[in-house]
Amino acid sequence: MMRRTLLLTVLILGATPVWAADPKKPMVTVDKEKKAVIVDATIAPRKLAHLAEIYPIELIAGWAHPKGKKAHETVVIIEANPSDVHKALEELGIKPGKPARGEGAQAEGPDVMIFIEVPAGDGPAKKLGVDKFLVDPKTKKPFPKNVKFRFTGSVMSQEAPDKPEKKYGADLTGTLIAVFPVTDETVLQSSLTMKEEKYLKLETNKDTLPKEGTAVKLILEVVGK
Repeated sequence: MMRRTLLLTVLILGATPVWAADPKKPMVTVDKEKKAVIVDATIAPRKLAHLAEIYPIELIAGWAHPKGKKAHETVVIIEANPSDVHKALEELGIKPGKPARGEGAQAEGPDVMIFIEVPAGDGPAKKLGVDKFLVDPKTKKPFPKNVKFRFTGSVMSQEAPDKPEKKYGADLTGTLIAVFPVTDETVLQSSLTMKEEKYLKLETNKDTLPKEGTAVKLILEVVGK
C-alpha cells in the first residue's frame, strides 16, 4: 500500500519513479520536465567511530559505512544503488562517457549540475550548489564554480578474485559522485584531476548544511537538454 501511495504521489508531481532492487530502499525519481534526477539522501557524519581522524571530502554522495568504501569522506549518504541513478540519467536522454582514475586522467561525459536541497524551517527548501556546501577549510574559499561534474558511468569490476563475472563497479563500492579521479567505480566525476587533489582539501560548509543525519534531496540536473 505504501509503495502504491508513493507511486501515485510522484505521478501527480509529474515525475517517474525508478525503483531500486530492494523496494524498501528510498526512491530515485526522474523529473523529465525539469531534466533532473532526485535521490533521497541524508547528511553524512564527518567522523566515523572506527577511524581516528576526519578525512577531507572526496565524494559528494555514496553509501554509509561499512558497505560504502569511502563513507568517511562524503557529503551525503544514499541508500539507492548507483546503477539505478545511472539508469535514471539515461532516461533523461544522455549517455555516459568514461570515468577517470589516477594521474593525468580526466573524466569524460555530459555535464550534470549537482545540488543538495535542504529543509529551511517553515519556509521553502533551499537548493544549494556545490560551491555553497563545500569549502576549503584553510582559506574558507568555496568550491570553484568553474568545475564541472560529468556523467561518466562506472567501470565493470569483479566482486572478488575468485568470481570472474563482472558487475557494475559503483554497486560494489557504493560510490555515486566522486570529486577527484581516485576511483573509476562511480557514476559521476568532476573535471578536476589528481593534480588539484594535492592542494585542494575540502570540507563541508557547516553554515549552509543542516546537522548530520538530516534528510535531504540530492538533485542531478542535466545541462543543455
